[in-house]
Amino acid sequence: MKQTVGILQELLKDIPVPKMAKVKVKFDNKKIIDLGQELNGKLNIENIVGKIQPGMEIAVAIGSRGLDRIVEITAVTVQFLKDLGAKPFIVPSMGSHGGATAEGQRAVLEHLGVSEKSVGAEIRSSMEVVKVGELPNGLPVYVDKFASEADGIVVINRVKPHTAFRGQVESGIMKMISIGLGKQKGAEACHQMGFKYMAENVPAMAKIIMEKTPVLFGIATVENAFDKVAIIEVLTPKEIIEKEPELQKQAKALLPKLYFDQLDVLVIDEIGKNISGDGMDPNITGRYPTPYASGGPDVNKMVVLDVTPQSEGNANGVGTADFTTQRLVDKMDKEGTYANGLTSTVVAPTKIATTLPTDKQAIQAAIKTCNILDFKNVKMVRIKNTLVLSEIEVSESLLEYVEKHPNMERSSDLYDFSFDKKENLF
Repeated sequence: MKQTVGILQELLKDIPVPKMAKVKVKFDNKKIIDLGQELNGKLNIENIVGKIQPGMEIAVAIGSRGLDRIVEITAVTVQFLKDLGAKPFIVPSMGSHGGATAEGQRAVLEHLGVSEKSVGAEIRSSMEVVKVGELPNGLPVYVDKFASEADGIVVINRVKPHTAFRGQVESGIMKMISIGLGKQKGAEACHQMGFKYMAENVPAMAKIIMEKTPVLFGIATVENAFDKVAIIEVLTPKEIIEKEPELQKQAKALLPKLYFDQLDVLVIDEIGKNISGDGMDPNITGRYPTPYASGGPDVNKMVVLDVTPQSEGNANGVGTADFTTQRLVDKMDKEGTYANGLTSTVVAPTKIATTLPTDKQAIQAAIKTCNILDFKNVKMVRIKNTLVLSEIEVSESLLEYVEKHPNMERSSDLYDFSFDKKENLF
């Protein structure tokens, strides 16, 4: 091992790390200020109110993603249903997340702030499902047992681009219905044929569930580049089918991005399940776990330095990078990480990238292998994670491009990266 470290040091010792500068990035920041008023206005219309009868038990489906203001949206929805005499309850709708256990899924909701006290409704958590149909290709369609027994179902979710496939419908209400409400068995069934067919199977399963169970309406949000609710809609089942594709287009338009077509090196300080299901959002990095999605910059070499504490060692996504650090690998919960691949059937992101002892060596390795003639001219960007893009760091060779771009503004002089005694970034 010592000899190997010595060889790496020798190979990388003369690779220069470029001077960097901070850059502010502008995105559309439109958002809904009085979300409760906006939501109440869209709930209190005839084709929604008319669906609710006194005494109805209504399952309100909530997922595992950190939607902006999810507690407020859920509480407003619960109160709306109560005011009409209904008896709402919460159903965790997150496929296999939370360790695929009832207790784990309840804990995920509580971590998001969704508790019986905060939203005013009990949580009924179970992994038991009922089969409600079958696709023509033979895939079974499942629904949470508590939801299937309710008099009505309400689904709350954010609409956004998926990280592994493209279609008119990606992440949103229909995916929540087909995979979220399907629990572990439903998620496994939908992933069984791979992401190549996900754009067909997600809406097909959702349509069967909406035909076979009493889905009353969905509440769809679209968030801006700062993860704040910019759009909220209340949709009947027919409107979910008709209008979700347009919401998907709006979500893509509002998505934050790196305004570069090509980069030699992208350095990402941290990945984690609290940042993206893929650890880092491929829509930002341009690196996708499957060949069925595209978009974003062309990145020659990518480095991930650490995993967030909130991810609890789940380093899903590290395999999408080219280089990582021993620090990240030491924190990695391999069993939890590999479980992602076993459920999704996509295992490349759970592999361990080429691992270097320090941040500096990982960055130098990426520069050395990025296939340019003059390492001093490397086009390199550093970001904290794929959620934080309003301030980034860029190498000197990118500054001319930055200064001409309408959505970017240089905000510092050039400086050298600060490494500690262990050659890790401050």
